[in-house]
Amino acid sequence: MTDRTTTTAIRERVDDLLTRLTLPEKIGLLHQWQAPVPRLGLPGFRTGTEALHGVAWLGAATVFPQAIGLASSWNPDLIRAVGAAVGDEVRAKHQADPHQVGLNVWAPVVNPLRDPRWGRNEEGWSEDPWLTGRLATAYAQGLRGEHPERLRTAPTVKHFLGYNNETDRATTSSNLPPRVLHEYELPAFRAPIAADAAVAAMASYNLVDGVPAHLSPLIDDELRRWAPGEVLVVGDAGAVSNIAGVQGHLPDDVSGFAAALRAGIDSFTEHDADSAPTRRYLTEALDRGLITEADVDRAVRRALTIRLRLGDLDPPHTDPYATVGPEVINCAAHQNLAREAARQSIVLLSNQGLLPLPSDLRVAVLGPLADIVHTDWYSGTLPYAVSVSDGLAQRLPQVTSHPGTDRIGLRVGDRHVGCPDDADGGPLRVGEAVACFDVFDWGRDTVALRAAGNGRHVGVDDDGTLVNDRPGPGGWVVRETFQFDPLPDGTVLLRHLATDRYVTVDDDGLLRVDGDDRQAGTPFDIDVVVDGAARAAELAAAADVAVVTLGNHPMVNGRETEDRLDLSLPARQEAMLRAVHAANPRTVLVVTSSYPYAIGWAREHLPAVLWSSHGGQEHGHALAEVLLGDAEPGGRLTQTWYADAAELPDLLDYDVIGADSTYLYYRGEPLYPFGHGLSYADFDYRDLRLNATSVSVGEDVEVSVDVVNTGDRPGVEVVQLYTRQRRSRVKQPLRQLRDATRVVLAAGERRTVTLRLRSAELGWWDAERGRTVVEEATHTVLVGRSATDIRLVGALAVRGESPAHPSRPHAVSGVR
Repeated sequence: MTDRTTTTAIRERVDDLLTRLTLPEKIGLLHQWQAPVPRLGLPGFRTGTEALHGVAWLGAATVFPQAIGLASSWNPDLIRAVGAAVGDEVRAKHQADPHQVGLNVWAPVVNPLRDPRWGRNEEGWSEDPWLTGRLATAYAQGLRGEHPERLRTAPTVKHFLGYNNETDRATTSSNLPPRVLHEYELPAFRAPIAADAAVAAMASYNLVDGVPAHLSPLIDDELRRWAPGEVLVVGDAGAVSNIAGVQGHLPDDVSGFAAALRAGIDSFTEHDADSAPTRRYLTEALDRGLITEADVDRAVRRALTIRLRLGDLDPPHTDPYATVGPEVINCAAHQNLAREAARQSIVLLSNQGLLPLPSDLRVAVLGPLADIVHTDWYSGTLPYAVSVSDGLAQRLPQVTSHPGTDRIGLRVGDRHVGCPDDADGGPLRVGEAVACFDVFDWGRDTVALRAAGNGRHVGVDDDGTLVNDRPGPGGWVVRETFQFDPLPDGTVLLRHLATDRYVTVDDDGLLRVDGDDRQAGTPFDIDVVVDGAARAAELAAAADVAVVTLGNHPMVNGRETEDRLDLSLPARQEAMLRAVHAANPRTVLVVTSSYPYAIGWAREHLPAVLWSSHGGQEHGHALAEVLLGDAEPGGRLTQTWYADAAELPDLLDYDVIGADSTYLYYRGEPLYPFGHGLSYADFDYRDLRLNATSVSVGEDVEVSVDVVNTGDRPGVEVVQLYTRQRRSRVKQPLRQLRDATRVVLAAGERRTVTLRLRSAELGWWDAERGRTVVEEATHTVLVGRSATDIRLVGALAVRGESPAHPSRPHAVSGVR
């Protein structure tokens, strides 16, 4: 977006600065916290403001739906507007505290969502690389702004490359066959970089084909080759230290830091704000001849270029964003945008006519997500939160709610576990006082305990004491989750998961985590005070409709540092759902989660199922509007929902082609397919037309179809274009998304929708020739509502290359 004159001026200014900076000063610019150079008027500069779906870790800010939720809108314009709002809030916080709040933002995440068990699933956009690139580009464009010279912020795509597992993430190697690398992994990164929407990238923790990603030749050979200008490449936190550390790839940190600089890392995210170790290692690397001043200059040039594009080195009066003040944070416009984003992200998975609900019903809102809005690791602080029960209570005459959790007491013999009831909480101890705790099941026997007296969760202090003073599970190390280990006599041991130690009772009656093994733990009796499933069923039976809210806690059992092992709903949650449905068949399931679940029982038995990501501050308003029909459920899935984890390959198998994984190659029957989502309206597809039936490589084709809203209310439809190559000398996708558009049609309205098919994109990567090959072949053209719900079929002949090495053609099976 920068014109040639601006680019030249920036280059000349950087050249001048490089001649005036001393070598130690240059090295000081290679750390995340760049040192100021007062004699040249260079202030300090910090990379790395988190802005995944709002400004994170910097206090109250507008909290939008998670990235996977934004993606389900399939609406680049909306996503771009969200990016712009987040960019403005970053600017406002930067103006208030320029030292702590930098303008280099670490978003968007563009790793394709290859496997739904990845712990960071909520951070990505789609399992399809084209859709990932398109939506991430829109978000980055919003973050970087439309000014012809100045960046609003400097977006950073992450994590380069092949990063989809948290378990042993710093020591596992993502092995990428050439076709998977060039057809699946790289395109998602290329789109926002090539568009100059993202101007920086972050390397990933893992190894790629046995080489630490921070040393990958792909940084220079691919990533930088796409960009119209300079790209700043930052290291992930502590990752360069891993090269000589847990990865054991090089003998010492001096060698590791030098190799990273030579490979193209420009900014070292090491040792928090302390740049001294990084400066020391790089200085010694110069002394040992492992790097040269030219290597340093190259990295400093990239850093200074981004800073100049941000206006960081210009007088304040020239800043086009100078008027962006604190009033923009959580302003009315951003609240409305958050609500609209949450509305458009909701996916109606199934509906047998129960939805939308009339506005005169008695509704029971049940489940662990009924009365609370959760945030994830990269969320900002909620300025306010509207839960599902809040949203419905504002609209309906009678709403009851219950979390559906068991309420229990804990006992050691005849002594009960108690805790303070005041807001500050305090230590848990055994004695005569009786405390009750609500048991939240977050899957795989992982539970959190919330004290009924003050509504605070039980956690573990640094000294090992159990206290009820936490808002809920959270933090880099989650210290608020436990597991009940049953004993033969019916008692249980309480195991603290973060420390893998057992709870004991000391001589003063305090509950502490200091049991190293099962023999050291104190046995507890569990007294069930309220059966959560039974109470939920009772409320459901007294209501006209039950709305059951299930899902995950974003900080537990599937998050950064922790992959999931399966796709199952938490056992207690599913048991409660079944009890509610038995009591009232008019049950709606609302799944709110960071990732897909295997909810086959619900699909088979319930009249309506919806999904949304964790929707941010307006979550409850948006869901209420969709449930009551004030808004359309316009969301569509951007990844496949599987019936069972057994259908997935090993989490570390990155060969999506060989493993038949993702919607591109998966041959099974999905629970819900890629692109799936229902509307309250009905649509008919008619009259597929291609403006050409035969093209040469490089020519585009317009694919038109008439879409008719045959329902009696306005509706939202996402029209999707796929292709399938009929014969090839290599294995081809069963279907591949090529374009999509979101349309809103009034009842009875007919509209021609035109999609674009780019013949140059119909190729595959030929490793022998080292380039993309578009074969001479016929491609089936498929238009429909999802990857498996195809409504119209056509054909396009492409005049491409003949196989260089003729062999038996690879026939592609039909699309279901």
